[in-house]
Amino acid sequence: MHTYPIDHLAINTIRLLAVDMVEKAQSGHPGMPMGAAPMAYVLWTKIMKHNPDNPQWLNRDRFVLSAGHGSALLYTLLHLTGYDLSMDDLKQFRQWGSRTPGHPEYGHTPGVETTTGPLGQGLSNAVGMAIAERYCAERLNRQNIELIDYHTYVICGDGDLMEGITSEAASIAGHLKLGKLICLYDHNRISIEGPTDLAFTESVHQRFEAYGWHVENIDGNDPEAVESALISAQKVSRKPSMIIARTNIGFGSPNKQDSASSHGAPLGAEEASMVRKNFGFPDESTFHVPESVIAHLSNVREKGNASETSWDELYKTYREKYPDLARELDSMLRNRLSDGWEKLLPEFSPEEKLATRKASSKVLHAVVGKLPFLVGGSADLAPSTGTEIKHATDFTSENYGGANFRFGVREHAMGAIINGMALSGMLIPYGATFLVFADYMKPALRLAALMQTPSIFIFTHDSIAVGEDGPTHQPIEQLVMLRSIPGLTVIRPADAQETKAAWRAALTLQKPTALVFSRQSLAVLDPDKYPTAEGVLKGGYILSEWSTPSTGGNRPVILIATGSEVHLALEAQRALQKDGLPTRVVSMPSRELFEQQPEAYRNEVLPLSIRRRIVIEAASPFGWDKYATDEGVILGIDRFGASAPGNTVMSEYGFTAEHVAQAAKNLQ
Repeated sequence: MHTYPIDHLAINTIRLLAVDMVEKAQSGHPGMPMGAAPMAYVLWTKIMKHNPDNPQWLNRDRFVLSAGHGSALLYTLLHLTGYDLSMDDLKQFRQWGSRTPGHPEYGHTPGVETTTGPLGQGLSNAVGMAIAERYCAERLNRQNIELIDYHTYVICGDGDLMEGITSEAASIAGHLKLGKLICLYDHNRISIEGPTDLAFTESVHQRFEAYGWHVENIDGNDPEAVESALISAQKVSRKPSMIIARTNIGFGSPNKQDSASSHGAPLGAEEASMVRKNFGFPDESTFHVPESVIAHLSNVREKGNASETSWDELYKTYREKYPDLARELDSMLRNRLSDGWEKLLPEFSPEEKLATRKASSKVLHAVVGKLPFLVGGSADLAPSTGTEIKHATDFTSENYGGANFRFGVREHAMGAIINGMALSGMLIPYGATFLVFADYMKPALRLAALMQTPSIFIFTHDSIAVGEDGPTHQPIEQLVMLRSIPGLTVIRPADAQETKAAWRAALTLQKPTALVFSRQSLAVLDPDKYPTAEGVLKGGYILSEWSTPSTGGNRPVILIATGSEVHLALEAQRALQKDGLPTRVVSMPSRELFEQQPEAYRNEVLPLSIRRRIVIEAASPFGWDKYATDEGVILGIDRFGASAPGNTVMSEYGFTAEHVAQAAKNLQ
């Protein structure tokens, strides 16, 4: 365990490439890559198991740059170690259409494991990746064949550890004893405003020890100390590790080292020139990589290929000895839904009344365990959200094979952890809480949509019908928030049949999905009468056709509703039939899915010629104007809820069949 001149030359090459990238772009963050280069170099070249020729190799170690603003560091490592990222890509840093965006983006640049930048999200994703490793290892590994066996490494910064989400994520990681999670803390003690002690003076060491982590303090400028600490951390099997590395932001810059000025702005041509001179690089040459560094780092690819080849042989043996388990792994890797899997889904009787949260619970009980990649839990609300699977065990530090996840009251971390589990490439995870608490999860929801991970977010207690808990627990604006996120599919089903179809959609799409369920019981629609199964997959559909020919000059009205309010629309339709007012009831559980349908279909459901429409949803009316048209009305809520029995609150807020029917009459 020694460092040599070539190691220091490679480290300085990393530093200067990052400086040159930011300088050419005239945008970016040079300071963090300059300070963190030694530990990143050691990790990527001496410790981490990865194959640049196959960034998706299943058993690779995962690396998360939680301090995503230091993306130039990651891109430099990817380029130098042989990933498909060229020098020209580095020169296009932060430019339109480049493969080197300002912050790392999953699916955009080979070798990037997750999208980071919003501080704390990356470290929390890493907890999910480590959880996935433990779950899949417990489920699939057998004696003498550790097929799933990877570490998850993180580089985080001071800002990451100030964010509340990391407290949540670190707490559960310690509780679960995730020994294969190792974090390098780039402790440079500088943030945008200046020294971190302006606002951050706690003992990170004591804090993480209290969480149950193994903690070690090192000099981050000493490669030997970094390597020794990482090797020690690998040996700690029952605790995640936090290596606190004292570093210097802008290391090697005569005037900007240890200064906030090197955090988020180019050093400037003159200062960059002085840095090159400090490190003995030719002043006239930018983006310079010494031939000896190229030759030295070529061994990373060689080691990676050798590691994967060895694993392939292990997998071959595994397939021969455990063919059933190998098929299960194949299913998990492809998230494959076998032919006829829908037969697993439960049947619901039109004779019963059932809250959609309870219908969802029945679906989960039918498929969890049968679909090996589907796992999840809730933020301490399993009994209320219906996500405690009775036939499954809990995922704990003593039982990593349990399918019930107890996230605790940690909604923010739960969302990010779910994303990390999905990014493992082996799982479709779900996490549940009340809809009103979706606010706590917004950053994770947004990143799930940006990355298009197959994350499923379950939100129950979906309206003012929550009742007695009052306005703090009654969602109003949350549906608008969810629908405003590009790439997130939101489904609010009307009954048990639509709930079953909503789960079918989520599992078929395998994209980020928010399922929104009721607390209160709802009548179950008759599938022989109503086309719920196929209708939900189209987002919006004709639930009940024109009820009566027009009489007395009445003009047709379309009633558009979601969730529990669909039943109000049907009841109002029956009342209006007696008055000779023709109505069509359209159930629209998912505006996103509806918008994806061909224009001809959308016009069939909502004919352009019929502009008298009523939208009914017990939530903010924002965004419904395009469906209501300027000749229609929206029955929504533009204020907070109230504490009273749910039926009373709904009635007081105008969500009755009588009110809907009167609104239709008023349009005549």
